Amino acid sequence: MIALVDCNSFYASCEQVFRPDLQGKPVVVLSNNDGCIIAANKEAKALTHIPMFHPVFKIKDVLKANSVTCFSSNYTLYADMSQRVMDTLRQFSPIVEEYSIDESFVDLSHFELSELEEVAHKIKETVYKNTGIPVGVGVAKTKSLSKMANKFAKKVTKNNGVYVVDTTEKRRYLLKINRVKDIWGIGKKHTVRIENTGAITALDFAETNLAWVRKELTVVGERLWRELNNFPCHDLEVEIATKKGIGTAKSFGYKLTDYSLIEEATSYYVAEVADLLRQQKSAAAYIEVFLQTNSFSNTDNQYYKKTIITLQTPTNSTIKLTQEAIKGLKKIFKPGFRYKKVGVHLFGLVPENQIQTNLFYQEQKIESKALTKAMDNLNSKFGKNKVKLASVGNREKEWALIKDHSSPRFTTQWSELLTIGKSKPN
Repeated sequence: MIALVDCNSFYASCEQVFRPDLQGKPVVVLSNNDGCIIAANKEAKALTHIPMFHPVFKIKDVLKANSVTCFSSNYTLYADMSQRVMDTLRQFSPIVEEYSIDESFVDLSHFELSELEEVAHKIKETVYKNTGIPVGVGVAKTKSLSKMANKFAKKVTKNNGVYVVDTTEKRRYLLKINRVKDIWGIGKKHTVRIENTGAITALDFAETNLAWVRKELTVVGERLWRELNNFPCHDLEVEIATKKGIGTAKSFGYKLTDYSLIEEATSYYVAEVADLLRQQKSAAAYIEVFLQTNSFSNTDNQYYKKTIITLQTPTNSTIKLTQEAIKGLKKIFKPGFRYKKVGVHLFGLVPENQIQTNLFYQEQKIESKALTKAMDNLNSKFGKNKVKLASVGNREKEWALIKDHSSPRFTTQWSELLTIGKSKPN
């Protein structure tokens, strides 16, 4: 049996953990540059005139009139809170697939069937006790069914956030109340194809002739069909797959015309992706840099350009990658435009212990593994970017994302720890 544990309104819940005064009140989290609403708690979702992914500047008055509290996205906090949830789940099973930042599949096969209801509630209570994050728990024999059970657990109040599919009757009932489009992994085209046969519910699809499913929906559809019929086809993936490419692209807080500011932002982003590259013990053979204006602006002249640099030999040195990225940036930068975004992408990744060099290559001092390791150790000990390249500069406020409603990084920065009460005057 497999449990799908899904955090409720995760980003908003993370903010509420450290703001208990907001319990029961509407809370939303905004996208980069405080642009759009990307997450909301149930109280905010209940306000139907506050649509998701809607530009904030268009509904400022509505948010204020409904006393909605807004937060800038704080991904450092969310990532750490996610890890705390995952660590708690491992108290119940050593096999946990971290499916996304707020979802995990947990192997419960070592428990008796009669224990699962109690175990599911215990998972929910323990996660909340340890982290303050409310979760829903759906338990079934397959991933597809546990996903559906989780959704039902959170949707129906009487379930108290838990639903265990431990009988044939429960499985058939769950499939009967879900439409074909609600099946995890069924896209729009396949939904239309299935409904054209007269199948409306997930149960109808599960009872469709397998030969038709195999012919019309290929092996992917067949696996879904089997999962809904209690035959597991998707194993839990515990090992984190090595990424084939690592990149980042963020909008500037303000439109930039100054090349030196864009160069500082590019250097900062290269340092971020190079750090991730070293964490997975890989090296990159290529680096892509792109630069663009705001494509949504009706007043700015538009420009987009990218370049790909082939490295002489794969590397994960921040200094070397930054050096090459800046060469690329200089090639594509064109004066006279107001730029909105720069991005860097590393690809052609190979294991760092399997780098193929050539007879004439000589490693430069800047690529010294000892130097890179020393920088990583210092940044790990004293905080991100305490040791950085001069090209990163010190004018981040002039190009960084706007975060007017950002909360502190309560769990990862000593200087931003939560303060309770007021200190008494001497």
